[in-house]
Amino acid sequence: MDFKLPERTENSNKGTYGKVLNIAGSKYMSGAAYLSSISALKSGCGYVQLLSEDIVLRAVARLAPEIIFAPVEELENVIKTADVLSIGCGLSTTDEAVQLFKKAISLSQIPTVIDADGLNILAKYDDTILPEKVILTPHPKEASRLLKTTLDNVLENMEESAKAITKKYNCTTVLKSHRTIVCGIDNQIYYNTTGNSALAKSGSGDVLCGIISALLAQKTDMYEAACFGVYLHGLTGDIAKNDLTEYGVLASDQIRYIPHAFKSLIKD
Repeated sequence: MDFKLPERTENSNKGTYGKVLNIAGSKYMSGAAYLSSISALKSGCGYVQLLSEDIVLRAVARLAPEIIFAPVEELENVIKTADVLSIGCGLSTTDEAVQLFKKAISLSQIPTVIDADGLNILAKYDDTILPEKVILTPHPKEASRLLKTTLDNVLENMEESAKAITKKYNCTTVLKSHRTIVCGIDNQIYYNTTGNSALAKSGSGDVLCGIISALLAQKTDMYEAACFGVYLHGLTGDIAKNDLTEYGVLASDQIRYIPHAFKSLIKD
């Protein structure tokens, strides 16, 4: 599959490259909020606003002054100005998180990426009406919850499982594994070819969520954003392992290598 880099122009500003509203993080998982937010900025979007509880916002603010912050009670206001919604990374599944998830999804009229605890909440409340344009990014265990089936069944039938999620939720599905499968809304199938065991680390999925969200913010088509995001994420691992080995690559290292992945695709 040939991928087209999002266009960059000299006459532009941060609004040109889109605004991601990232609803992520909880008391014990502020790192997920940081990783999913900063990876979106590193992938070219112009503006990331993190909406979370105060303890998360304070923690992330110490690490990333580039991120804009919003308290949970500002959801209705900030979602109106966003181009993309990403939700679920480190969100938890508390009653408060469930209510926040449901409210955000009900308000979203923009391309939406649902990951991690967002998927776990969706699996429990699968009568939730999703936005028209949505990408779900489950790993096999999350996929088994979404499909109400066993993990073994998903692992033995990965492509069929991806198609089943797409059909059930009318979404683009990114079913993550060592060879991630993307299923488009019209049952297009893409098998990713990049990546290695360096990506098998906590926080890796948060980075992927940020990359996909950033591509959507830069007006990339839903299916292509999912495929290209997976490809780019794998490429960060392929490049990083050369310097750090497959043992030593952290999710934060993956973020540092996002520009290297883009650079490798830029033709002179």
